[in-house]
Amino acid sequence: MNKTDLREKQIETLIRLKEEGMNIIYLVSDSVSTSKVKPFLARFPELVVNVGIAEQNLIGIAVGLSNMGFIPFTGNAAAFLICRSAEQIKVDVSYSHANVKLNAMHAGFSYGLDGVTHHEINDISVMRGCPALTIFAPCDGRECAEMTRYAAAKEGPFYISLNSGSFPDIHGEDYRIVPGKPVQAAQGQDLTVICLGTAVHDALEAAAILKDRFTMDVFALSSIRPLDKTALAESIKKTGKVLTLEQHSTHGGAGSIVSELIAGEGLGARLKRLGVPEGTFTQNAAAPFNKTFFGLDGKGIAGTIREFMEKR
Repeated sequence: MNKTDLREKQIETLIRLKEEGMNIIYLVSDSVSTSKVKPFLARFPELVVNVGIAEQNLIGIAVGLSNMGFIPFTGNAAAFLICRSAEQIKVDVSYSHANVKLNAMHAGFSYGLDGVTHHEINDISVMRGCPALTIFAPCDGRECAEMTRYAAAKEGPFYISLNSGSFPDIHGEDYRIVPGKPVQAAQGQDLTVICLGTAVHDALEAAAILKDRFTMDVFALSSIRPLDKTALAESIKKTGKVLTLEQHSTHGGAGSIVSELIAGEGLGARLKRLGVPEGTFTQNAAAPFNKTFFGLDGKGIAGTIREFMEKR
């Protein structure tokens, strides 16, 4: 099965949008390689602004360019975008409703061997605290392309969390984005599994391991804000058991969103949250090691599901 790098797909889409006449401009903070922007840079060298290692300045410049009529997209590592630019995002982008499209690369622990300082496991939590932002975490290349096109066309601030790496397509070629709609990747009767973005691929691997014992509804939570919770609530009512899955802290991400849904709707379901435990850091290691360490690979997820389903 063909796999697509989400960052490469986004840059391909931005090139197309510029060729179609949209006033796209791309900003990086010494992150040309991280953002995969080189094809856009080669095609439109005057439309890539590299501010150097100055993330706060990047946000201010992006806002200024949006005020001039450009559609600025930023591309840098999630850890630095979130931690170093939090005030500028809150005030200059969110409070001001600036038409800036923030792209966070290497979300989760996909930055790999550069370690704990470069792993961003709180970005959804932080961005949910900023009003006005539309928040996306695409699960495959086609969805990333659609979300990029939607963000460019719609006025207002966006945050797109990109887990670096290549992933097979879940969506067909005719896919068109419906903002707020969770992506249902599998259907079943025994368990509801709700995943943040690309974690859905690991959930599908676990579902394949367990197919002779349990069947499950598997959803990708790709649109965090807006979010139509109807399909999730209906599945939870049906199964009565929920597993959330994310390369993110269990605080503030998919686990928190689903907890709020269960409590708010009075669904009374059993819930297991699987991610980086709240209050802990990742391991100073590559992404595959961290996935195994936190039980976020297919085998680990399958083991958690067995234990969860058999517990009375």
